[in-house]
Amino acid sequence: MEDRRNVNRGFKKLRVWQDSISLYVLTYKILKASPLELKKIFSNAIDSCHSVSRNIAEGYCRKSIKEYLHFLNIGLGSCGEFHYSYYSFLKANQISEEDFEELDILHFKVENQLLKLIESIQSKQKKEDWNSSFVK
Repeated sequence: MEDRRNVNRGFKKLRVWQDSISLYVLTYKILKASPLELKKIFSNAIDSCHSVSRNIAEGYCRKSIKEYLHFLNIGLGSCGEFHYSYYSFLKANQISEEDFEELDILHFKVENQLLKLIESIQSKQKKEDWNSSFVK
């Protein structure tokens, strides 16, 4: 598969985006074979997990620092929603402790990376050190 690159696809270089994709893949692997009665809540959890990477990408592509931070914060909110989901699944005995641990380790990593990215972008915003031009 050829990797097509341009300035709008730069988010693919971000470790947090890459790890959030890995989290989505792991989540799907763990939850996809759910019983019928859990399909809807597991589907919602998969969607909230997927929302993290989608919002990182969308914010990056907006080019405005204000919009970028807005979408990163939406992604952070999705991180919280997803954590609630798999934590409640554990408490309801809908996933194993092993699956919970695997999800929680990677989720914690993504969440902390996202927090650091937001902090970094906020710092650039304060210093007015942001170039939204496509021209280098």
